[in-house]
Amino acid sequence: MTRRMTKRVHYGWWVVGTTFVVLLVSAAIRATPGVLIVPLERELGWSRATISGAISVNLLLYGLMGPFCAAIAERIGIRRTMALAMGLLSAALLAATWMRSPWQLVLLWGLCVGVGTGMAAMVLGTAVVTRWFSARRGVVLGALTASTATGQLLFLPLLARVAEGEGWRAALRIVSLGALATVPLALLLVRESPAAVGLLPYGAKEGDAVHAPRRGNPAALAVRTLARASRSRDFWLLAGTFFVCGMSTNGLIGTHLIPACMDHGMPEVRAAGLLATMGIFDLFGTTLSGWLTDRWDSRRLLFAYYFLRGLSLVFLPHALLEAGTGLSIFTVFYGLDWIATVPPTVRLATDAFGKEDAPIVFGWVFAAHQVGAAVAALGAGVIRTRLGDYHHAFVAAGTICMVAGFFCLMVGRGTRRALAPAGVTAAATAEL
Repeated sequence: MTRRMTKRVHYGWWVVGTTFVVLLVSAAIRATPGVLIVPLERELGWSRATISGAISVNLLLYGLMGPFCAAIAERIGIRRTMALAMGLLSAALLAATWMRSPWQLVLLWGLCVGVGTGMAAMVLGTAVVTRWFSARRGVVLGALTASTATGQLLFLPLLARVAEGEGWRAALRIVSLGALATVPLALLLVRESPAAVGLLPYGAKEGDAVHAPRRGNPAALAVRTLARASRSRDFWLLAGTFFVCGMSTNGLIGTHLIPACMDHGMPEVRAAGLLATMGIFDLFGTTLSGWLTDRWDSRRLLFAYYFLRGLSLVFLPHALLEAGTGLSIFTVFYGLDWIATVPPTVRLATDAFGKEDAPIVFGWVFAAHQVGAAVAALGAGVIRTRLGDYHHAFVAAGTICMVAGFFCLMVGRGTRRALAPAGVTAAATAEL
C-alpha cells in the first residue's frame, strides 16, 4: 500500500496529512474548557477560580510534556507516540463524564488530558517536519500549526451547541470518540522516516545528511539537551517570548474569551462562533507566516506579531462593551495573529541549535509557552472572581505582548551556534 501511495506523491505528505488530523483533534480537546466553564459552574457549583485551576494544571503539563514527547518519539517512534497519546485522551475524556468533585477534574482534565495533549502537540509536528522535509519546511510547519485553528473551527460551535442542549457530558463524549478514531489512522499511515519507505526527505538530494534516531533514555536526553541549551542567551529569549505567547493565547483568550463574552450577555454558541471565526483566519495567517518565514527575517516577523497582538488585547475590553463591529474587528485581527509566532520561533531555534536538537529544544521553549498559558488561565480566573470582570487581565496581557516584541529583535544578535552535542568540534559546529 505504501508503494502505491508514493507513486504519485511523496509519502511525506501522507505523514503530514495524518499528523494534521491528530493535531486537529488534540486542538479541539484543548479548546473544550472554554465551552465547559459556565456549564460546570452552573451544574456542580464550582467557582471559576477552581475550574481555572484545573485548566492551568492541564496547560502546564501540556507544555512540560513537550521536550519529553520529542525524546519519546526518538525512542519509540512517532507512530506509537501518536497512538498512545490519543488512546490516553479518549479514555480520560470518557472517564471525565462521571466527575462529581473538583479533585476528579484536576486528576482527569488537569493530569491525564494534560499529559495526552502534551504528547500530541506541535513538538510532535516539528519532529515530523524535521524528519520528512528538507524543502518547504516553513509552509508545512505553518500548515500543521494551523491545525489548532482548524480544530476550533470544526469542533467549538458544535461542542457549544451540544453542551447547551444536551449537557457538557455529551460534549466530552464527542471529543472522546474523535480521539479514539485517530488511533488506527496513525498506526496505519504514519511511518518513522523516509528511509523506512525507501525515500529521501522531500526536497533532499543524494548525499544530504539524513536524520538518525538517537538511543538512550528519553528523559535523560531531554534534560541533557536543556542543560546545554540553557547556556545560550537565545534560548532564554525564545523561551521568554514564547511564555508571553502562551499567556496571551491558550491561557487567556482560548480559556476565558467565551466566559467573558457570556459575562456581557452573549449566548455561548455565538461566543464559541467567535473563536471558530478566529480559527478560520488563523488557518490563513499561520500558513502565510510559514511562507514568510522561508523568505523574511524571523526576528522582525515576531516583533510585528507580538506588538500587533498586544494592541488587539488592549482594545478587547472596549470591543466587549460594544459587542458589535469592534468585536468583529478584534476577531479577524487577533485570528490572523493567533499562533503565527510558531514558524518563525521554530526557525530561530533551528538556526541557533541545529536540526538534530531543534525538536527537543523547541519542546522546552514550548514548555515555557504553556507555563505562560497556565499562569494566565489561573490568573485571569482569579481576577474575574475577585474583581467581577476581565478588563485588567486583557490590558496587562496586551502590554506584556508589546514589550515581548522588542525582545524578539535581540535573538541571534552577535551570537554563534549555541548548542553542540558533546564531542562535536567547533569546526563541525560551524559547518552545521
